[in-house]
Amino acid sequence: MGSENPSGADNQQETRIRALDPRWVSGFVDGEGCFSISFHKNPHVRRTRGWQVTAVFQVSQHERDREILERLAVTFGCGGVRSKGPRSDVDVYGVSSRQDLVDRILPFFEAWPLEVKRRDFELFASIVRSMRGREHLEPTGFERIVHLAYEMNGTGKQRARSKEAILLGSSETVRQAPHERR
Repeated sequence: MGSENPSGADNQQETRIRALDPRWVSGFVDGEGCFSISFHKNPHVRRTRGWQVTAVFQVSQHERDREILERLAVTFGCGGVRSKGPRSDVDVYGVSSRQDLVDRILPFFEAWPLEVKRRDFELFASIVRSMRGREHLEPTGFERIVHLAYEMNGTGKQRARSKEAILLGSSETVRQAPHERR
């Protein structure tokens, strides 16, 4: 008699990697996760002064703990695990698909609330939902999103540009502005 369960590497992989307890995930992400909104120059996006908005949820771990990141991918049913870079011993689980953020990540953390990162998550959720409504493509919606994004992660150590640089057009424009007035 044959089994209905196929044998092979794919099936073995699926049985080895299992979903995590949602309470554990919430606590783990509270300590190790990141909800990020970034702004990238894109000259094809004219309505928002040449800025493109990107939302990402990610968790980083040393490469020896990659299995935890793979289990996060199974738990959420989306996203992927990759190396942080060729010279790094860090792996990253990330979700950047707006659809997956709205359908999977936001509802998960609304059902299993964070403690430490609660405010950042609430801001992130508001921004992602605004983006889903395409508000980021209009000047007033874009400005609102910039202000909300700069309320996230109070220390802002990873910020490459000031909020004013984005709202005015670019960091280069801000630096050059005094010289252009001469």
